[in-house]
Amino acid sequence: MKSYVVGGAVRDALLGLPVQDRDHVVIGATPEQMLAQGFVPVGKDFPVFLHPKTHEEYALARTERKTGAGYKGFVFHTDPSVTLEQDLIRRDLTINAIARDEHGGLIDPFNGQRDLQDGVFRHVSAAFEEDPVRILRVARFAARFSVAPHAFVVAPETMALMKSMVAAGEVDALVPERVWQEISRGLMEQKPSRMFDVLRECGALARLLPELDALWGVPQPAKFHPEIDTGVHIMLVIDYAAQQGMSLPIRFAALLHDLGKGTTDPAIWPRHHGHEERGIALVKKVCERLKVPSDCRDLAIMTARDHGNVGRSQEMRPATLQDMLERNDAFRKPQRFLDMLKAAECDCFGRAGLENIQFPQVAFLSAVLNAALAVNAGEVAQQFLGQPQKIAEAIRIARIDAIRSLISASA
Repeated sequence: MKSYVVGGAVRDALLGLPVQDRDHVVIGATPEQMLAQGFVPVGKDFPVFLHPKTHEEYALARTERKTGAGYKGFVFHTDPSVTLEQDLIRRDLTINAIARDEHGGLIDPFNGQRDLQDGVFRHVSAAFEEDPVRILRVARFAARFSVAPHAFVVAPETMALMKSMVAAGEVDALVPERVWQEISRGLMEQKPSRMFDVLRECGALARLLPELDALWGVPQPAKFHPEIDTGVHIMLVIDYAAQQGMSLPIRFAALLHDLGKGTTDPAIWPRHHGHEERGIALVKKVCERLKVPSDCRDLAIMTARDHGNVGRSQEMRPATLQDMLERNDAFRKPQRFLDMLKAAECDCFGRAGLENIQFPQVAFLSAVLNAALAVNAGEVAQQFLGQPQKIAEAIRIARIDAIRSLISASA
């Protein structure tokens, strides 16, 4: 029985990157032998065990056979006769198919080290096309390894294979939860736009997120958007969000905030009147289809609806500002409102040639929120104990007055 470190741990070590988790593959062992040595079984589809001391994963070497559509349509086979090379050949990319033995020696039957040096994502074998999740993984890796000295590109033959998989309908069989998992992880990489570049090039974005794919080729006014193309703008926005270390809900809201522009009548381009309202239904549709968690969904809906109002906020009357706070449930969830302001900030700075402009609206609306929150709703309510129907309006008026006083003091 022999064990090898495989996959991302070997890849990242060779790139000089921190190694987070180490996965092992075991050759020449049976499940019974693993149990006898104290390993704890955790695998459902095939034998995977946790080391009794390190708790790292050890998987028995396996082969697999495609039996149906999607990424679940596989039959796995393990026995002591499966070789290391047979196990490695089923992996997605050559850079993930390198093994390291206990003495530090590398086993690299598919020239993964060469592709690491050249910065190339290349599939190991034709088995790649059997699992559509690998399209998403390649796109996510593109977002991770996107900045020199680790700026990778997809090999032409791998891109061609991915295109054929999309054309064959393989990505249509992906379950929503897995699509969301990969997209959300890609959004948290250092340059998320690269993920969507790859998905667009192979055609997968049009199948998985057609509402987003529709934004490329849609013009915006050059005065406000020198980049003009809406799809290009969105990529600038999410990359800015990544540069600022924004949270996943903010990055997701930034990604979807302009979906409504994809449904603008071309006759009125480059104007997009009403795109915020149209975008709400599209965001809800995407979130329902991908089963997006509620924190990401709610912030994305808020941002689609009100990012334009954030930009116009300094021109608004106190009552209108109070209505925006109320509409976004800012009194119960102030942090979520502040997160929407951050998403709007990403929208502002995600524009070519306008990166250094000022966006005082974030500080302004933060102050407006604090002024309204400072109103003691309980004290206001005490004044109307015999008239409960008047309490809500009285609190609203008190908050409007607080906002008005803030604006007057800063004028």
